[in-house]
Amino acid sequence: MNIANAMVADYQEAPSVSRTYAWVVFALTFGLLLSDYMSRQVLNAVFPLLKAAWGLSDTQLGSLSGVVALMVGLLTFPLSLLADRWGRVKSITVMAAVWGLATLGCALANNYGEMLVARFFVGLGEAAYGSVGIALILSIFPANMRSTLTGAFMAGGAFGSVLGMGIGGVIAVHMGWRWSFGIMALFGLVLVSIYRLVVTEQRLTLQKSEVTTEAKEAAAARISWRAMLPSLFSTRTVKCVYVGSGLQFFLMGAILAWMPSYLNRYYAMPTDKAGVTAAMFLLIAGVGMVFCGGITDRFSRNNPSRKLTFAIAFCLISFTFLSLALQIPAGPLQLVLLGLGIFLVAGTSGPAGAMVAGLTPTSIHATAFATLTLANNLLGLAPGPFVTGLIADKVGLLAALRVILFIGLLATAVFVIAKRKYSHDLAYLDAMRAKARI
Repeated sequence: MNIANAMVADYQEAPSVSRTYAWVVFALTFGLLLSDYMSRQVLNAVFPLLKAAWGLSDTQLGSLSGVVALMVGLLTFPLSLLADRWGRVKSITVMAAVWGLATLGCALANNYGEMLVARFFVGLGEAAYGSVGIALILSIFPANMRSTLTGAFMAGGAFGSVLGMGIGGVIAVHMGWRWSFGIMALFGLVLVSIYRLVVTEQRLTLQKSEVTTEAKEAAAARISWRAMLPSLFSTRTVKCVYVGSGLQFFLMGAILAWMPSYLNRYYAMPTDKAGVTAAMFLLIAGVGMVFCGGITDRFSRNNPSRKLTFAIAFCLISFTFLSLALQIPAGPLQLVLLGLGIFLVAGTSGPAGAMVAGLTPTSIHATAFATLTLANNLLGLAPGPFVTGLIADKVGLLAALRVILFIGLLATAVFVIAKRKYSHDLAYLDAMRAKARI
Protein backbone atom coordinates (compact mmCIF):
# COMPACT_ATOMS: atom_id res chain seq x y z
CA MET A 1 0.00 0.00 0.00
CA ASN A 2 1.44 3.43 -0.87
CA ILE A 3 1.59 6.47 1.39
CA ALA A 4 -1.37 8.22 -0.17
CA ASN A 5 -3.66 5.23 0.40
CA ALA A 6 -2.53 5.08 3.99
CA MET A 7 -3.46 8.69 4.49
CA VAL A 8 -6.85 8.18 2.90
CA ALA A 9 -7.58 5.54 5.49
CA ASP A 10 -6.29 7.71 8.28
CA TYR A 11 -8.39 10.73 7.51
CA GLN A 12 -11.55 8.81 6.71
CA GLU A 13 -11.49 6.78 9.92
CA ALA A 14 -12.15 9.28 12.72
CA PRO A 15 -11.85 7.91 16.25
CA SER A 16 -15.28 7.18 17.69
CA VAL A 17 -14.73 5.24 20.88
CA SER A 18 -16.95 6.37 23.74
CA ARG A 19 -15.59 9.33 25.69
CA THR A 20 -15.66 7.40 28.97
CA TYR A 21 -13.74 4.43 27.61
CA ALA A 22 -11.22 6.71 25.91
CA TRP A 23 -10.43 8.42 29.22
CA VAL A 24 -10.15 5.07 30.98
CA VAL A 25 -7.58 4.01 28.36
CA PHE A 26 -5.76 7.32 28.79
CA ALA A 27 -5.66 6.95 32.58
CA LEU A 28 -4.27 3.42 32.41
CA THR A 29 -1.74 4.28 29.69
CA PHE A 30 -0.65 7.37 31.63
CA GLY A 31 -0.37 5.28 34.79
CA LEU A 32 1.96 2.89 32.99
CA LEU A 33 4.05 5.86 31.88
CA LEU A 34 4.39 6.88 35.54
CA SER A 35 5.43 3.30 36.31
CA ASP A 36 7.96 3.49 33.46
CA TYR A 37 9.74 6.52 34.88
CA MET A 38 9.34 5.50 38.51
CA SER A 39 11.05 2.19 37.73
CA ARG A 40 13.76 4.02 35.80
CA GLN A 41 14.52 6.79 38.31
CA VAL A 42 14.15 4.92 41.63
CA LEU A 43 17.75 3.81 41.14
CA ASN A 44 19.00 7.38 41.62
CA ALA A 45 17.35 7.55 45.04
CA VAL A 46 19.24 4.48 46.32
CA PHE A 47 22.69 5.25 44.85
CA PRO A 48 24.28 5.86 48.29
CA LEU A 49 22.84 2.64 49.72
CA LEU A 50 24.01 0.52 46.77
CA LYS A 51 27.45 2.09 46.95
CA ALA A 52 27.71 1.24 50.63
CA ALA A 53 26.25 -2.27 50.30
CA TRP A 54 28.35 -3.47 47.37
CA GLY A 55 31.30 -1.08 47.41
CA LEU A 56 30.49 0.21 43.91
CA SER A 57 32.44 2.92 42.17
CA ASP A 58 30.72 5.99 40.75
CA THR A 59 31.40 4.61 37.27
CA GLN A 60 29.53 1.42 38.10
CA LEU A 61 26.63 3.39 39.58
CA GLY A 62 26.51 5.54 36.47
CA SER A 63 26.48 2.47 34.23
CA LEU A 64 23.41 1.12 36.05
CA SER A 65 21.57 4.28 35.09
CA GLY A 66 23.16 4.70 31.68
CA VAL A 67 22.32 1.20 30.42
CA VAL A 68 18.60 2.08 30.50
CA ALA A 69 19.16 5.26 28.47
CA LEU A 70 21.36 3.29 26.07
CA MET A 71 18.64 0.71 25.43
CA VAL A 72 16.01 3.40 24.97
CA GLY A 73 18.22 5.22 22.46
CA LEU A 74 19.05 2.10 20.46
CA LEU A 75 15.64 0.42 20.43
CA THR A 76 12.99 3.15 20.42
CA PHE A 77 12.70 3.26 16.64
CA PRO A 78 12.80 -0.47 15.75
CA LEU A 79 10.46 -1.49 18.58
CA SER A 80 8.00 1.28 17.69
CA LEU A 81 8.02 0.10 14.10
CA LEU A 82 7.36 -3.44 15.30
CA ALA A 83 4.46 -2.21 17.46
CA ASP A 84 2.86 -0.46 14.48
CA ARG A 85 2.87 -3.74 12.61
CA TRP A 86 2.16 -6.20 15.44
CA GLY A 87 -0.40 -4.23 17.46
CA ARG A 88 0.00 -1.38 19.94
CA VAL A 89 -2.08 -2.82 22.79
CA LYS A 90 -0.23 -6.13 22.73
CA SER A 91 3.09 -4.32 22.53
CA ILE A 92 2.28 -2.07 25.49
CA THR A 93 1.25 -5.06 27.60
CA VAL A 94 4.44 -6.98 26.81
CA MET A 95 6.68 -3.94 27.36
CA ALA A 96 5.14 -3.09 30.74
CA ALA A 97 5.38 -6.71 31.88
CA VAL A 98 9.07 -6.80 30.90
CA TRP A 99 10.07 -3.66 32.80
CA GLY A 100 7.92 -4.68 35.79
CA LEU A 101 9.56 -8.09 36.07
CA ALA A 102 12.98 -6.56 35.44
CA THR A 103 12.41 -4.04 38.25
CA LEU A 104 11.53 -6.98 40.51
CA GLY A 105 14.81 -8.50 39.37
CA CYS A 106 16.59 -5.37 40.59
CA ALA A 107 15.08 -5.96 44.05
CA LEU A 108 16.42 -9.51 44.06
CA ALA A 109 19.89 -8.74 42.66
CA ASN A 110 22.81 -9.83 44.84
CA ASN A 111 25.66 -8.05 43.10
CA TYR A 112 26.56 -5.47 40.48
CA GLY A 113 26.45 -7.92 37.55
CA GLU A 114 22.93 -9.14 38.36
CA MET A 115 21.72 -5.57 38.83
CA LEU A 116 23.23 -4.55 35.49
CA VAL A 117 21.41 -7.40 33.69
CA ALA A 118 18.14 -6.44 35.40
CA ARG A 119 18.56 -2.80 34.43
CA PHE A 120 19.29 -3.91 30.85
CA PHE A 121 15.83 -5.50 30.71
CA VAL A 122 14.26 -2.44 32.33
CA GLY A 123 15.59 -0.44 29.39
CA LEU A 124 14.44 -3.09 26.92
CA GLY A 125 10.89 -2.91 28.24
CA GLU A 126 10.76 0.87 28.41
CA ALA A 127 12.47 1.59 25.09
CA ALA A 128 9.42 2.24 22.91
CA TYR A 129 6.68 2.73 25.49
CA GLY A 130 6.43 6.51 25.16
CA SER A 131 6.00 6.55 21.40
CA VAL A 132 3.63 3.57 21.28
CA GLY A 133 1.57 4.84 24.22
CA ILE A 134 0.95 8.30 22.77
CA ALA A 135 0.16 6.81 19.34
CA LEU A 136 -2.52 4.62 20.92
CA ILE A 137 -4.01 7.54 22.85
CA LEU A 138 -4.18 9.84 19.83
CA SER A 139 -5.96 7.12 17.85
CA ILE A 140 -8.99 7.16 20.19
CA PHE A 141 -9.42 10.90 20.75
CA PRO A 142 -10.51 13.70 18.39
CA ALA A 143 -7.76 15.41 16.40
CA ASN A 144 -8.48 18.75 18.07
CA MET A 145 -7.17 17.38 21.38
CA ARG A 146 -3.77 16.27 20.11
CA SER A 147 -1.70 19.09 21.62
CA THR A 148 -3.35 18.66 25.02
CA LEU A 149 -2.93 14.90 25.04
CA THR A 150 0.65 14.97 23.79
CA GLY A 151 1.69 17.61 26.31
CA ALA A 152 -0.04 15.79 29.17
CA PHE A 153 1.38 12.41 28.24
CA MET A 154 4.93 13.65 27.83
CA ALA A 155 4.66 15.50 31.15
CA GLY A 156 4.10 12.11 32.75
CA GLY A 157 7.83 11.52 32.39
CA ALA A 158 8.57 14.48 34.67
CA PHE A 159 5.93 13.45 37.21
CA GLY A 160 7.09 9.83 37.21
CA SER A 161 10.73 10.84 37.67
CA VAL A 162 9.93 12.94 40.71
CA LEU A 163 7.70 10.23 42.18
CA GLY A 164 10.31 7.54 41.56
CA MET A 165 13.08 9.46 43.28
CA GLY A 166 10.90 10.84 46.08
CA ILE A 167 8.92 7.72 46.99
CA GLY A 168 11.89 5.46 46.36
CA GLY A 169 14.04 7.47 48.75
CA VAL A 170 11.43 7.38 51.52
CA ILE A 171 10.91 3.63 51.16
CA ALA A 172 14.65 3.00 51.12
CA VAL A 173 15.15 4.90 54.38
CA HIS A 174 12.39 3.06 56.21
CA MET A 175 12.39 -0.40 54.61
CA GLY A 176 15.65 -0.81 52.69
CA TRP A 177 16.63 -0.31 49.07
CA ARG A 178 15.28 -3.68 47.89
CA TRP A 179 11.77 -2.63 48.88
CA SER A 180 12.14 0.54 46.79
CA PHE A 181 12.52 -1.58 43.67
CA GLY A 182 10.00 -4.16 44.86
CA ILE A 183 7.17 -1.70 45.43
CA MET A 184 7.81 0.01 42.08
CA ALA A 185 7.67 -3.41 40.43
CA LEU A 186 4.45 -4.32 42.24
CA PHE A 187 2.81 -1.06 41.14
CA GLY A 188 3.73 -1.68 37.50
CA LEU A 189 2.72 -5.36 37.45
CA VAL A 190 -0.66 -4.71 39.08
CA LEU A 191 -1.33 -1.87 36.66
CA VAL A 192 -0.39 -3.89 33.57
CA SER A 193 -2.66 -6.72 34.76
CA ILE A 194 -5.57 -4.27 34.93
CA TYR A 195 -4.56 -2.85 31.55
CA ARG A 196 -4.58 -6.32 30.02
CA LEU A 197 -8.16 -6.90 31.22
CA VAL A 198 -9.57 -3.49 30.29
CA VAL A 199 -7.77 -2.51 27.07
CA THR A 200 -7.75 -4.82 24.05
CA GLU A 201 -7.46 -4.29 20.31
CA GLN A 202 -10.85 -5.96 19.93
CA ARG A 203 -12.62 -3.57 22.33
CA LEU A 204 -11.07 -0.57 20.65
CA THR A 205 -12.18 -1.85 17.25
CA LEU A 206 -15.69 -2.81 18.33
CA GLN A 207 -16.32 0.67 19.73
CA LYS A 208 -15.62 2.34 16.41
CA SER A 209 -18.60 3.09 14.20
CA GLU A 210 -19.48 4.22 10.69
CA VAL A 211 -16.16 3.38 9.15
CA THR A 212 -16.22 3.05 5.40
CA THR A 213 -15.33 -0.21 3.68
CA GLU A 214 -12.54 1.53 1.85
CA ALA A 215 -11.07 2.83 5.10
CA LYS A 216 -11.30 -0.59 6.74
CA GLU A 217 -9.51 -2.24 3.85
CA ALA A 218 -6.83 0.42 3.75
CA ALA A 219 -6.34 0.39 7.50
CA ALA A 220 -5.97 -3.37 7.47
CA ALA A 221 -3.05 -3.13 5.08
CA ARG A 222 0.47 -2.32 6.16
CA ILE A 223 2.77 0.30 4.77
CA SER A 224 5.73 -1.38 3.16
CA TRP A 225 9.15 -0.97 4.65
CA ARG A 226 10.25 0.92 1.54
CA ALA A 227 7.40 3.41 1.94
CA MET A 228 8.03 3.92 5.65
CA LEU A 229 10.80 6.52 5.53
CA PRO A 230 9.13 8.74 2.91
CA SER A 231 5.94 8.78 4.98
CA LEU A 232 7.86 9.81 8.10
CA PHE A 233 9.57 12.69 6.29
CA SER A 234 6.99 13.43 3.61
CA THR A 235 6.87 17.23 4.10
CA ARG A 236 9.25 20.03 4.97
CA THR A 237 6.95 21.02 7.81
CA VAL A 238 7.25 17.72 9.66
CA LYS A 239 11.03 17.71 9.16
CA CYS A 240 11.22 21.19 10.69
CA VAL A 241 8.99 20.12 13.59
CA TYR A 242 11.33 17.23 14.39
CA VAL A 243 14.33 19.57 14.39
CA GLY A 244 12.63 22.48 16.19
CA SER A 245 11.35 20.22 18.94
CA GLY A 246 14.79 18.67 19.42
CA LEU A 247 16.49 22.06 19.66
CA GLN A 248 14.00 23.31 22.26
CA PHE A 249 14.55 20.14 24.29
CA PHE A 250 18.28 20.96 24.18
CA LEU A 251 17.43 24.02 26.23
CA MET A 252 15.13 22.16 28.60
CA GLY A 253 17.55 19.29 29.15
CA ALA A 254 20.51 21.58 29.80
CA ILE A 255 18.75 23.85 32.29
CA LEU A 256 17.09 21.07 34.30
CA ALA A 257 20.23 18.91 34.36
CA TRP A 258 22.39 21.74 35.69
CA MET A 259 19.79 23.29 38.01
CA PRO A 260 20.98 21.41 41.15
CA SER A 261 24.56 22.54 40.49
CA TYR A 262 23.43 26.09 39.78
CA LEU A 263 21.51 26.27 43.05
CA ASN A 264 24.46 24.79 44.92
CA ARG A 265 27.03 27.19 43.47
CA TYR A 266 25.08 30.45 43.30
CA TYR A 267 22.63 30.02 46.19
CA ALA A 268 24.91 27.99 48.49
CA MET A 269 22.18 25.36 48.88
CA PRO A 270 23.30 22.03 50.32
CA THR A 271 23.05 19.06 47.97
CA ASP A 272 19.78 17.71 49.38
CA LYS A 273 18.00 21.07 49.32
CA ALA A 274 19.29 21.83 45.83
CA GLY A 275 17.99 18.46 44.64
CA VAL A 276 14.54 19.02 46.12
CA THR A 277 14.33 22.51 44.66
CA ALA A 278 15.42 21.24 41.24
CA ALA A 279 12.73 18.57 41.45
CA MET A 280 10.16 21.32 42.00
CA PHE A 281 11.37 23.01 38.81
CA LEU A 282 10.96 19.66 37.02
CA LEU A 283 7.35 19.52 38.24
CA ILE A 284 6.82 23.07 37.00
CA ALA A 285 8.05 21.98 33.57
CA GLY A 286 5.61 19.05 33.59
CA VAL A 287 2.65 21.23 34.56
CA GLY A 288 3.69 23.69 31.86
CA MET A 289 3.63 20.97 29.22
CA VAL A 290 0.03 20.14 30.15
CA PHE A 291 -1.04 23.80 30.23
CA CYS A 292 0.65 24.73 26.96
CA GLY A 293 -0.86 21.75 25.16
CA GLY A 294 -4.32 22.65 26.43
CA ILE A 295 -4.16 26.30 25.50
CA THR A 296 -2.79 25.41 22.06
CA ASP A 297 -5.78 23.15 21.34
CA ARG A 298 -8.18 25.72 22.76
CA PHE A 299 -7.15 28.39 20.26
CA SER A 300 -6.31 26.13 17.29
CA ARG A 301 -9.59 24.27 16.81
CA ASN A 302 -10.40 25.85 13.48
CA ASN A 303 -6.89 26.68 12.34
CA PRO A 304 -4.27 23.93 12.81
CA SER A 305 -1.44 26.22 11.69
CA ARG A 306 -1.88 28.15 14.95
CA LYS A 307 -0.25 25.21 16.69
CA LEU A 308 3.00 26.32 15.10
CA THR A 309 2.28 29.92 16.12
CA PHE A 310 1.98 28.78 19.72
CA ALA A 311 5.20 26.75 19.45
CA ILE A 312 6.97 29.90 18.25
CA ALA A 313 5.45 31.91 21.11
CA PHE A 314 6.49 29.37 23.74
CA CYS A 315 10.07 29.45 22.43
CA LEU A 316 10.26 33.25 22.45
CA ILE A 317 8.56 33.84 25.79
CA SER A 318 10.60 31.16 27.58
CA PHE A 319 13.78 32.64 26.08
CA THR A 320 12.78 36.08 27.36
CA PHE A 321 12.05 34.94 30.92
CA LEU A 322 15.18 32.79 31.16
CA SER A 323 17.39 35.52 29.70
CA LEU A 324 16.07 38.07 32.17
CA ALA A 325 16.55 35.60 35.03
CA LEU A 326 20.19 34.95 34.21
CA GLN A 327 20.99 38.66 33.88
CA ILE A 328 19.96 39.61 37.42
CA PRO A 329 21.57 38.67 40.76
CA ALA A 330 20.63 35.47 42.56
CA GLY A 331 17.55 35.91 44.69
CA PRO A 332 13.76 35.41 44.87
CA LEU A 333 13.04 37.40 41.69
CA GLN A 334 15.51 35.29 39.72
CA LEU A 335 13.89 32.09 40.96
CA VAL A 336 10.46 33.38 39.93
CA LEU A 337 11.69 34.26 36.45
CA LEU A 338 13.43 30.90 36.14
CA GLY A 339 10.19 29.19 37.13
CA LEU A 340 8.21 31.13 34.50
CA GLY A 341 10.76 30.29 31.82
CA ILE A 342 10.88 26.61 32.76
CA PHE A 343 7.06 26.51 32.82
CA LEU A 344 7.06 27.37 29.09
CA VAL A 345 10.38 25.92 27.88
CA ALA A 346 8.90 22.49 27.06
CA GLY A 347 5.54 23.91 25.97
CA THR A 348 6.42 23.06 22.38
CA SER A 349 5.99 19.34 23.10
CA GLY A 350 2.19 19.45 22.65
CA PRO A 351 2.12 21.47 19.40
CA ALA A 352 5.02 19.46 17.97
CA GLY A 353 3.35 16.15 18.73
CA ALA A 354 0.06 17.35 17.24
CA MET A 355 1.76 18.46 14.02
CA VAL A 356 3.63 15.16 13.68
CA ALA A 357 0.36 13.27 14.18
CA GLY A 358 -1.41 15.43 11.62
CA LEU A 359 1.27 15.11 8.96
CA THR A 360 1.95 11.37 9.12
CA PRO A 361 -0.35 8.36 8.57
CA THR A 362 -2.10 7.05 11.67
CA SER A 363 -0.95 3.53 10.86
CA ILE A 364 2.67 4.53 11.60
CA HIS A 365 2.11 7.00 14.44
CA ALA A 366 4.15 4.94 16.90
CA THR A 367 7.09 5.07 14.49
CA ALA A 368 6.52 8.79 13.85
CA PHE A 369 6.57 9.52 17.58
CA ALA A 370 9.66 7.37 17.93
CA THR A 371 11.28 9.64 15.32
CA LEU A 372 10.20 12.69 17.32
CA THR A 373 11.58 11.08 20.49
CA LEU A 374 14.89 10.41 18.75
CA ALA A 375 15.07 14.03 17.62
CA ASN A 376 14.30 15.24 21.14
CA ASN A 377 17.05 13.03 22.55
CA LEU A 378 19.74 13.21 19.86
CA LEU A 379 19.41 16.96 19.23
CA GLY A 380 18.30 17.96 22.71
CA LEU A 381 18.39 15.93 25.90
CA ALA A 382 21.65 14.10 25.15
CA PRO A 383 23.90 16.96 23.94
CA GLY A 384 22.30 19.74 26.02
CA PRO A 385 23.84 18.93 29.44
CA PHE A 386 27.13 17.82 27.85
CA VAL A 387 27.64 20.94 25.73
CA THR A 388 26.69 23.16 28.65
CA GLY A 389 29.29 21.40 30.78
CA LEU A 390 31.99 21.89 28.14
CA ILE A 391 31.26 25.59 27.96
CA ALA A 392 31.04 25.87 31.76
CA ASP A 393 34.54 24.43 32.13
CA LYS A 394 35.85 27.39 30.15
CA VAL A 395 33.67 30.33 31.21
CA GLY A 396 31.69 29.21 34.26
CA LEU A 397 28.20 27.75 34.65
CA LEU A 398 26.27 31.03 34.67
CA ALA A 399 27.91 32.22 31.45
CA ALA A 400 27.38 28.81 29.86
CA LEU A 401 23.67 28.91 30.61
CA ARG A 402 23.46 32.39 29.08
CA VAL A 403 25.13 31.09 25.91
CA ILE A 404 22.99 28.00 25.41
CA LEU A 405 19.80 30.07 25.72
CA PHE A 406 20.33 31.14 22.11
CA ILE A 407 19.52 27.58 21.02
CA GLY A 408 15.96 28.62 21.85
CA LEU A 409 16.13 31.32 19.17
CA LEU A 410 17.37 28.73 16.68
CA ALA A 411 14.40 26.51 17.57
CA THR A 412 12.14 29.53 17.02
CA ALA A 413 13.57 30.08 13.56
CA VAL A 414 12.99 26.43 12.60
CA PHE A 415 9.36 26.58 13.77
CA VAL A 416 8.92 29.80 11.75
CA ILE A 417 10.10 27.95 8.63
CA ALA A 418 7.66 25.14 9.44
CA LYS A 419 4.78 27.60 9.68
CA ARG A 420 5.69 29.21 6.34
CA LYS A 421 5.71 25.81 4.63
CA TYR A 422 2.61 24.40 6.35
CA SER A 423 -0.07 25.59 3.88
CA HIS A 424 1.90 24.35 0.89
CA ASP A 425 2.58 20.99 2.52
CA LEU A 426 -1.03 20.56 3.57
CA ALA A 427 -2.14 21.17 -0.02
CA TYR A 428 0.41 18.58 -1.15
CA LEU A 429 -1.00 15.96 1.25
CA ASP A 430 -4.57 16.78 0.17
CA ALA A 431 -3.52 16.27 -3.44
CA MET A 432 -1.99 12.91 -2.57
CA ARG A 433 -5.18 11.77 -0.87
CA ALA A 434 -7.31 12.95 -3.77
CA LYS A 435 -5.09 11.13 -6.22
CA ALA A 436 -5.32 7.92 -4.19
CA ARG A 437 -9.13 8.01 -4.34
CA ILE A 438 -9.19 8.06 -8.14
